[in-house]
Amino acid sequence: MISLEPVAAPDAPLARRNPVAKLAAALVFSVVMVATLDPVAPAIAIAVELALLPLFGIRYRVLARRALPLLVGGAGIVVTLVLFAADRSGRVLLDAGPLLVTSGVLITALGLALRMFAVALPGIIVFATTDPTDLADALVQNAKAPARFAIGALAAFRLVPLLGQEWQMIEMARRARGVDAGRNPVARLRLFASTAFALLVGAIRRGTRLAVAMDARGFDAGTPRTVARRQRFGGADALLVAGAAVLAGAALAVSVALGTFRPLIG
Repeated sequence: MISLEPVAAPDAPLARRNPVAKLAAALVFSVVMVATLDPVAPAIAIAVELALLPLFGIRYRVLARRALPLLVGGAGIVVTLVLFAADRSGRVLLDAGPLLVTSGVLITALGLALRMFAVALPGIIVFATTDPTDLADALVQNAKAPARFAIGALAAFRLVPLLGQEWQMIEMARRARGVDAGRNPVARLRLFASTAFALLVGAIRRGTRLAVAMDARGFDAGTPRTVARRQRFGGADALLVAGAAVLAGAALAVSVALGTFRPLIG
């Protein structure tokens, strides 16, 4: 079962920070990393994120488990670019018939994969250390987000674990009817697609019912709402956002100083 509850130690220094501050810090860090295509700046950013992980109270094993899809995606990016990239500039590293690997292709592929990690890891850390209810409260109180948006986001987070349960139920129901792909990869792919489609249809129906229920309870009204839990944005929270901007800027500065900086535009 998928769990969206915080997995960090609640008394960790950075895990206690305001949810909006953590979200803003992650966005600042990620946006700055998007500005470059070289592998140096994202590598430095990933090293900084991993070094700060204990301050968020997250164990490295937990992060590795949650970031497993990123590892698969990064490997896919590297393999795809190495095989199909049009630009083969740079020194030839491997020439095996149709497979030609050059330093330029490898640097580009590595840069894209590392950038994906550098952009995604802050989001994983934020949601691993934040309770969805606290995040919704902070969005309304500190970010002045509409209650309809914040409560809708909270409901979405709470319903995500149901997707994993429904996926298992669909698979067990098909096995009970004797529908099984066995070791046939084509049949596995076909069953995966049909299961994903059934899950998508169910999610759309549930989302529609939830939207109607929220409208019936006045979430779209302009009436001011009270909050049960106060979320305060203090000086330490502002320092977290500023620190994320400084660290991201420092990573870019090191890349520029080493002469590896490759801007996304230009």
